[in-house]
Amino acid sequence: MPKRTPLFESHRAMGAKLVDFGGWEMPLHYGSQIDEHHAVRKHAGMFDVSHMRAVEIEGVDAARFLRQLLANNIDKLVTPGRALYSCMLNAAAGVIDDLIVYYLTPTHFRLVVNAGTADKDIAWMRTQCEGFEIEITPRMDVAMVAVQGPEARRAVCAHLPEAALPAMLPFNSVTHGKYFIACTGYTGEDGFEIMLPAADADAFWQAMHAVGVKPCGLGARDTLRLESGMNLYGQDMNETTTPLESGLAWTVEMKSARDFIGKAALLANAQKMQLRGLVLKAPGVLRAHQRVVTASGFGEITSGSFAPTLNASIAFARIPAAVAVGDVVHAEVRGKALECKVVALPFIRRGQILV
Repeated sequence: MPKRTPLFESHRAMGAKLVDFGGWEMPLHYGSQIDEHHAVRKHAGMFDVSHMRAVEIEGVDAARFLRQLLANNIDKLVTPGRALYSCMLNAAAGVIDDLIVYYLTPTHFRLVVNAGTADKDIAWMRTQCEGFEIEITPRMDVAMVAVQGPEARRAVCAHLPEAALPAMLPFNSVTHGKYFIACTGYTGEDGFEIMLPAADADAFWQAMHAVGVKPCGLGARDTLRLESGMNLYGQDMNETTTPLESGLAWTVEMKSARDFIGKAALLANAQKMQLRGLVLKAPGVLRAHQRVVTASGFGEITSGSFAPTLNASIAFARIPAAVAVGDVVHAEVRGKALECKVVALPFIRRGQILV
């Protein structure tokens, strides 16, 4: 039987189309995926992300453990209340998962990992913690709601007391009390990802709805993250691909003397493939697993869809490293070779079209 979040009954009452997503019964949309997408780009939308897993890393060796575990360097988090995006790699530099780490105190960090990989991730962390004085605690008692869009800040601040949420909380920052409020997201827009007691989730969801925040499902979440150049684990990277060939080189810190799991493999192997954006220049829709033909060899689309903001079909594609931005390649769509332009990611950021 699929698992359900604390907001399941709210979704059903609002008429959501519910689907199985990694073992969870989740809303795909509430009527119109396109309307939900545009609501986030133009106003504000909210997503139930309670299926994702918060994990506490606590102890005197918490920072030392994370320096080894993650490809990005938590030393970038100079002051408490900051967040960092990173990949967690295996010894061959394959991506076990991508996650966000929040720095709360020198001995306390919170990670948020993907729903479908949570059990695997926690098991991996526990195999790597020998010799470190830490405790790893999955949080099963919290719900998570993402409120995203240019009006998200206004909506959230109207509901929460000013003491709980500084109105000018900057990107990649967090404040925490009863509610854990992070200025992070998966849409390319301003907004927050809010962790709160499961018992409070429905009241918060209804309060956001009352001030005009539109409930949104997995469909809009996917097109929003695609336009914003944000990878989806299991499609755009996995344990057989490295961050360097997944468009995530910016999340790998190699300059310091710090060692981390997967670093040796990254240094030893030349990058042969890269992840780039494609914009289809002909009628059709780009989809995952379609072959891409380039002058330097073959590639493959990892994620693709119609992009409502651009009114065009776009994709991420893993293609040979020699292919340059601006080049023309061809995607094989239903037996036809359709012309695509190679572009740098993201396609859109904060509502601004970049391609």
